[in-house]
Amino acid sequence: MMTAIQSPTPALKTNPKFIFFTDFDGTVTQQDSNDFMIENFGTGPARRKEMFQDVLFVRRTFRDAFKEMLDGITLPLNECIEALLQNIALDEGFKEFYTWARTNHIPVVVLSGGMEPIIRALLAHLIGEDEVKTLPIMSNDVAPRPGKSLEDEGGWEIAYRDDSSFGHDKALAIRPYATLPDDKRPILFYAGDGVSDLSAAKETDLLFAKSGHDLVTYCKNEKVPFKTFENFSEILGILKDIVAGKTSVKDVAAGGA
Repeated sequence: MMTAIQSPTPALKTNPKFIFFTDFDGTVTQQDSNDFMIENFGTGPARRKEMFQDVLFVRRTFRDAFKEMLDGITLPLNECIEALLQNIALDEGFKEFYTWARTNHIPVVVLSGGMEPIIRALLAHLIGEDEVKTLPIMSNDVAPRPGKSLEDEGGWEIAYRDDSSFGHDKALAIRPYATLPDDKRPILFYAGDGVSDLSAAKETDLLFAKSGHDLVTYCKNEKVPFKTFENFSEILGILKDIVAGKTSVKDVAAGGA
């Protein structure tokens, strides 16, 4: 039986003029679900912050640090998800943004360093089962540990998407669009907040970096142009102006943080 070859640019199916890529944790949501699990069921907040600082300043890879932090969580996966459903809230402007994007034929693609079962469960809870069915999510997965099930104590671990130092190199999903000929290439946006977004930061035409988070620090250190945002209501306002021709991506990027 032949396996269908997946297109490297699935979001081009409707010939959009714009594509919006976004991180999930701490960007689409107000809190980071992985940070919540690590701080409450794993190594705790101090160790988590220390390890992410190591990643931010290139003292160790995201892949190794993140796996070590997640390995400290022994709570069964279903109990982790249940706790997250009770504690993680959606960015206050995301639902309106997502509805507007769909209405205006702008694909939204979630690129996450987290794990798909958790992301899908949270999004189904926060924006609805039907919406999630059509929302592309590219992320890592979870796998049972040898001899255990996901519902066992200490029974699951992260299954990385690729062999990169990130575990999921988000740039690999964006680059096929970024390298298209000018007459076929949509304008590309990205929104993110943290260290899992570092590889994607230089790949799109306009980068939105969440105020007060690690991605802003990285962009300043690396001199990557970006626009800060507090929530998706701000992003929606900017995108509406760009789509209407009231401003351009270059003008917004030139305006700086």
